[in-house]
Amino acid sequence: MVHKPKVVMFPGVRKTSYVQSTLRKGLERTGILRLAGMLASRKWTFILMAVGFLLGRAVILESLTPFAVAYFTVIFFLRRDMCLPAALSIVAGSWFAVAPEPMWIAMELAVVYLLLRGLEAYERAELSYAPLLVFLTTLIVRLFGVVIESTLGWYELMMVGVEASLGFVLTLVFVQAIPVLTLTKKTSALKNEEIICLMIMLASIMTGAVGWAVGGLSIEHILSRYMLMLFALVGGAPLGASVGVVAGLILSLADANAIVQMSLLAFAGLLAGLLREGGKMAVAFGMLLGSSILAIYIGNQADVLASTWESVIAAAMLLATPKTMIRLISKYVPGTQEHVKSQHEYARRVRDVTSQRVAQFSEVFRQLSRSFGQFGGVTDEKDRREEAVAHFMNAAAERTCSTCHRKELCWEGRFYDTHRMMTSMMTTVEEGRRMGPKEVPKEWSVHCIKSQQVLAVMQQQYELYQHDLRWRKQLNESRQLVAEQLSGVSQVMEDLAREIQREGQQLHLQEEQIREALEGLGLSIQGIEIINLEEGNVEIEVYHTFGQGYDECRKIIAPLLTDILGEPIAVMSEKPPEKNGGASLVVFGTAKAFEVETGVAGLAKGGDLLSGDSFSTVELGNGKFAVAISDGMGNGERAKQESSTALTILQQLLQSGMDEKLAIKSVNSVLLLRSSDEVFATVDVALIDMYSAKTTFMKIGSTPSFIKRGNEVIPISANNLPVGILQDIDIDLIRVQLQPGDTLIMMTDGIYDAPGHAVNKEMWMKRIIQEIRTNNPQEIADTLLDTVVRYHKGDIVDDMTVVVARVDKHQPEWATFRWPGRPTVERPRTVS
Repeated sequence: MVHKPKVVMFPGVRKTSYVQSTLRKGLERTGILRLAGMLASRKWTFILMAVGFLLGRAVILESLTPFAVAYFTVIFFLRRDMCLPAALSIVAGSWFAVAPEPMWIAMELAVVYLLLRGLEAYERAELSYAPLLVFLTTLIVRLFGVVIESTLGWYELMMVGVEASLGFVLTLVFVQAIPVLTLTKKTSALKNEEIICLMIMLASIMTGAVGWAVGGLSIEHILSRYMLMLFALVGGAPLGASVGVVAGLILSLADANAIVQMSLLAFAGLLAGLLREGGKMAVAFGMLLGSSILAIYIGNQADVLASTWESVIAAAMLLATPKTMIRLISKYVPGTQEHVKSQHEYARRVRDVTSQRVAQFSEVFRQLSRSFGQFGGVTDEKDRREEAVAHFMNAAAERTCSTCHRKELCWEGRFYDTHRMMTSMMTTVEEGRRMGPKEVPKEWSVHCIKSQQVLAVMQQQYELYQHDLRWRKQLNESRQLVAEQLSGVSQVMEDLAREIQREGQQLHLQEEQIREALEGLGLSIQGIEIINLEEGNVEIEVYHTFGQGYDECRKIIAPLLTDILGEPIAVMSEKPPEKNGGASLVVFGTAKAFEVETGVAGLAKGGDLLSGDSFSTVELGNGKFAVAISDGMGNGERAKQESSTALTILQQLLQSGMDEKLAIKSVNSVLLLRSSDEVFATVDVALIDMYSAKTTFMKIGSTPSFIKRGNEVIPISANNLPVGILQDIDIDLIRVQLQPGDTLIMMTDGIYDAPGHAVNKEMWMKRIIQEIRTNNPQEIADTLLDTVVRYHKGDIVDDMTVVVARVDKHQPEWATFRWPGRPTVERPRTVS
């Protein structure tokens, strides 16, 4: 019988990771991974040694060799294990240079190595010191050589300074280029500076091949044209021309006869890049055409033939280059399709991970909500009463009966009579009756000689029991509130996860349709990004570089989007470019069917500066407009603090997407917990839907609100207490369909209670509102406040605040227009 090994799983360790680690350990035992690591390490060892060999052989301006020490110093910091092989390859390459100087290059490497070791001894060896070390090393060694050879002069000193400066610059270049060349750069996007540094390094490496020829064909010309076509295929004309200029410049420094290569490579790179859409064959044809045209003008027949064959060999190398290598390079070059695709893939992965994490947190909060919602210990009335009876009997027996000489007679001989009497006494206590000595039933006195003491103990225990019940009830209510708040947070996070997933939809087709429509009107758009295409919740970002003053976004783009999307679209926001020459960001969204105009007027009690009332008129960002008013208890700073706290918290909760009732309950709990003092505030909120004008009123202890519709005045009222008084509050949601032209008037009690108790306040206020003839919200607020102050003959008896909001149909500034032949955009299905 074969026993299978038992896999022991630890809590929190996923099975896949355990299996992977087990397999990895097994492979390491067999040496497979070790062998693979050695092969990969040797591959980069050979590559870096080959680069060192070519840079050791590279010479510019007939006598300068600034590449070797710069390359060695950067390798020392980035690949410490490659120091010795790199140094040997550099010295070996210098033996085959046009002007061999292996002794001086070896001396430079030795000096910079000693300097680096000295800095390490003082813990100061940092990559930022590398350029300065290269500069000092080159300067010292070359000056020593000039002095030894007795050729000291102004020209020699100038060349020493030039070589040291070139070493300084090349060190900076290699610091940026070597991680890219070895594919060890952490980020997948290259800056323009990093691309230029990579070009300079590749051209410097090709400089090491100067003088090599096969069959009369120059190796460096073949390599330079191959590199030119490779980058032109990846990055287009700008990158191809740039590579040509940089490669031609450095090659011309290495070989004075190759000065014409700069213009030839630049022109060939430009033509090759312009034909990149045709693929490898088109790029090769562009390079052949460009190099042949210039070769005819600058050379004889033999030069033209050699240049043509060099271009043909480079083109053949390009055709033989695998697509995987081209895709790999494209991912590093900004602007290419592969780079954009990799960025989209990265963004999609981040979005998916974020959505999953948010969904997990949502589930955690939901589970916590369920846990808090399970009160436990809730029994029916019969069980609770039996528990109370047993508790009272035990307390009475312990305090009175334990020292009584009739204990055994009552609790053993006459147990049932004692139990019946104790139950009757407890019923009396629960009914709240307090009996004097003469009111005690005779049956109790006959049965128990300490009936009055037993009754007193029961009354005392019952008071403690009632107090405990109140605290238990308060605790259960608090737990229920926490459960509801956790449930609300869970819902908000679930909506956020759904929103993240919805933003991850692939909308490239729709973006291209919109781009084509705009370009058909002659508008050049730099970028379009669709955030959301849901009906009634459209959000589109457009990047443009239009001139200032013509307002194309509102006059042309928004009407066109309205036509092709089939719903009103307007400009939501505009962001100017961050720097000169940048693109402006314009956000288009669903135009609201209604608009709200507000007006506010208020006075503090006695003409003081600080009123206890607070108000807010704000667009919540989810298609709703909130008009809120709160009246704190009393007057002055404390009342202002409570009312403003209530409105601020409520506004933030509503903007986060929390349910209205739960938001009010949360505000109530905050006010309860803020202080042990009796502090409360009324809350009067109207949530107006900007797309349908449906309005939800939440009135907590507030005065009635009024809707003025023509000559009709409609009161909106609810009867409940302010927030901050009771733990459990009643929240009445009143939903009303407003009409275009309706005016909503909300006020605090300082306005509503102005006529006093002898007058029907509602009728009085309706009459005052009906008499106001203006439709301007601010004028209505000012008129109503002025009327109340005049009614009290100038006295301000309380804090007074009135908020007026008028709802009107939204009229778009620019009408839509039909563009013939332009189909409507197909909207994706909503992610559920």
